[in-house]
Parts: sequence; C-alpha cells; structure tokens
Amino acid sequence: MAQQGRRHADAALRLALACGATVENAARAAGVSERTLYRRLKDPVFKAQLHHEREEIVRRAAGLLTAAALESVKRLLELQKPSAPAPVQLGAARSILQIGMKLREASDLAERVANLEDRLPSHQRQEPE
Repeated sequence: MAQQGRRHADAALRLALACGATVENAARAAGVSERTLYRRLKDPVFKAQLHHEREEIVRRAAGLLTAAALESVKRLLELQKPSAPAPVQLGAARSILQIGMKLREASDLAERVANLEDRLPSHQRQEPE
C-alpha cells in the first residue's frame, strides 16, 4: 500500500516538475516534503522518467504548433493583400521573410545532421530514448 502511495506521489511530482513547477510547489502538490523531492531527484530512475515526461510534453506542444502553423501562414498571406493597410502588409511580409528564413535554416540543418548520422557506423549512433 505504501509503495502505491509513493508511485502516486512520484507521478504527481514528475508531472508538476515537467510542467515547470518549482520544487516547493511540486512537493506541495504531491503532498510530500521538499526534502523528499530532492531525494527523489537524486534517483536515476526518477530523473530518467522526469526527462521522458518533459520530452513528451515538448513533443506534444511541437505537434500542436505544427498543426497551427498552416493556419498562421494563411493568415499572414491574407494580411499581405492590397486591402490591408500598408503597415500591416509590411509587417506580414517581414514576418513571412523572417520565419521563412529560420524555417529554411532549421530544415537545412536537420538534413545535414541526418546525412552525418547516416555516415556513422550503426554501433556509434545514439538512438532516441
């Protein structure tokens, strides 16, 4: 029974920390002391699980942002139409250029990294967790 309580507390701690809570607030939310939380943070298994939960939150957020990106691009293109005031058109054009350049750089970098990884022998590749 105590083990189940600890698992519940650990899950609550990981969720709170993964979402950006302070140690004080995470401990309070999970019903444990800060000292207990600091002790858990020294546990490699707990730390690995916390790292995994943080990565999952980032993956989900990236997915939501990616899904919204197309609508954002459509909106920026709408703001470039001649019916929009000149300052709005300029702002939209500037945003499209800046974002487009950053996206291109990120895409090029990802492609270069993938090419380098393909050249590595399979035993040297680090698989994602």
